[in-house]
Amino acid sequence: MRLKSIAVIAYGLLSVGFSTASYANLKDDIIQRGTLKCGVSSDKMGFSYINDQGKWAGMDVDYCRAVAAAVLGDPKKVEYITTTSKNRFTSLASGEIDILSRSTTWTVSRDAKLGADFTTIWFYDGQGFMTRKSLGIKSATELNGATFCLSPGTTSEHNLADYFGSRGLTYRSVVFEKTEELYAAYQKGRCDALTNDVTGLAARRTLFKDPNQHVILPEVISKEPLGPYVKQGDNEWRDVVTMVGNALIEAEELGVTQQNAAKLAKSSPKPKIKRLLGTEGSLGTDLGLKPDWALKAIEATGNYGEVFARNVGVNSPLKFERGANALYTNGGLMYSPPFR
Repeated sequence: MRLKSIAVIAYGLLSVGFSTASYANLKDDIIQRGTLKCGVSSDKMGFSYINDQGKWAGMDVDYCRAVAAAVLGDPKKVEYITTTSKNRFTSLASGEIDILSRSTTWTVSRDAKLGADFTTIWFYDGQGFMTRKSLGIKSATELNGATFCLSPGTTSEHNLADYFGSRGLTYRSVVFEKTEELYAAYQKGRCDALTNDVTGLAARRTLFKDPNQHVILPEVISKEPLGPYVKQGDNEWRDVVTMVGNALIEAEELGVTQQNAAKLAKSSPKPKIKRLLGTEGSLGTDLGLKPDWALKAIEATGNYGEVFARNVGVNSPLKFERGANALYTNGGLMYSPPFR
């Protein structure tokens, strides 16, 4: 009996050890390290790419900058690590990156099977099709028998199979791991069409030699809620990354901007703004951050509307409409939980 009791105690101690390891505090490690490791794409204009000034830019990049500002007090303290559609979740699981901010779709299987947790919906998108205008195709159903250039391990690959299979249509595929190789092959005529998030297709088309010779078809065949992932098992880190995005959404709703945030933090009489900016309440402490964490994030990137306009909206070459990405008060789906 004594040996059995010792064995039970030992097992319990081991279990506690495993539990502690699986819920390691990444936030504190990042603070000690002084740098946030952010997994991104390198070539998706408007989301994560290197701009003409040789600097990282885009909505997904801004998310990491906001997290760095909230956690480290400085949006420049980010190390950007290029990932592919194939290795992105492996990079997250291995600890190579702290956050995957790469226009990645939230799905049940990814949350359940890949050791990753989704955080905030950062962009609502949907999958579409692009083909050469010279083919004269007006609808996706006319792509029966077409050859598609595809990336492995993406929701686009599975959605295409579902869409064509349910309609009795056939297609051939040519697979490329690297995005730049995929689009280069399409432009050389190795495939008839591309399928991806509509925003991704539109962004890539702007880089083609003659964008007007390529058409995006009218069908949108899927729901693609995009946003950052973190490694599963660290609830505090997931809360931090989730609430940084929500803080920028809440800031837009409350009229807090990059320009007026500091002033409002000192003078606003509104309780909602005070709680958001850390001059009232304990939200920062609750998250294990400084009281002004959200203020720092907003000062780094602006609110969600500013991030959208600068990278993909009216102030960008892409000129995307807000659509589903407008605030819920303006007919969209963007909605933050209460900051209280």
